[in-house]
Amino acid sequence: MNDKDIIQLFFERSQQAITELSQKYGRFCFHIALNILKCNEDAEECENDTYLKTWYSIPPDDPMCLRAYVSRIVRNLALSKYRYNHRQMRDSHLQVYLSELQDCIPAPQDVEASADDTVNNAIQAFLSTQNATARALFIQRYFYMESITVLSKKFGLKESNISTKLNRIRLKLKKYLEKEGVML
Repeated sequence: MNDKDIIQLFFERSQQAITELSQKYGRFCFHIALNILKCNEDAEECENDTYLKTWYSIPPDDPMCLRAYVSRIVRNLALSKYRYNHRQMRDSHLQVYLSELQDCIPAPQDVEASADDTVNNAIQAFLSTQNATARALFIQRYFYMESITVLSKKFGLKESNISTKLNRIRLKLKKYLEKEGVML
């Protein structure tokens, strides 16, 4: 079943919508949550919560891309669950991803305090100027939280090449954000 048909089922309030969503994007959602949480039970919980949140948000939302819509929901749920689970721990695997980006994006409190999506829009605009490989690497690493090892296998490159490419993308992003006047 295609995405438009699934969205239509949500608008009709048919419970078949959740079944179809699960069949089409269940493994995808689980994978995103598992990359962040590193726990099967928590990832399953986030996957199921994604179906519920999608049920309550469509309608009124009418997403143009269902895959992107549910990936954002599951990612946000997984990050919230991660913060809840690790609220007093300092050592975390997410710190690796965040530390890589700390020099090229504003501090989290600055982003959250900002009422508009200036940083988000600037990053999207930057990514649109990059080639398909660079975009895919950036999104897989910093949105889906894929490890360097997994990216190496997916792209058929050495881990050192992946690290170098990601470093170059981050440097370009920093220059782009500075040029756009985004405060770092």
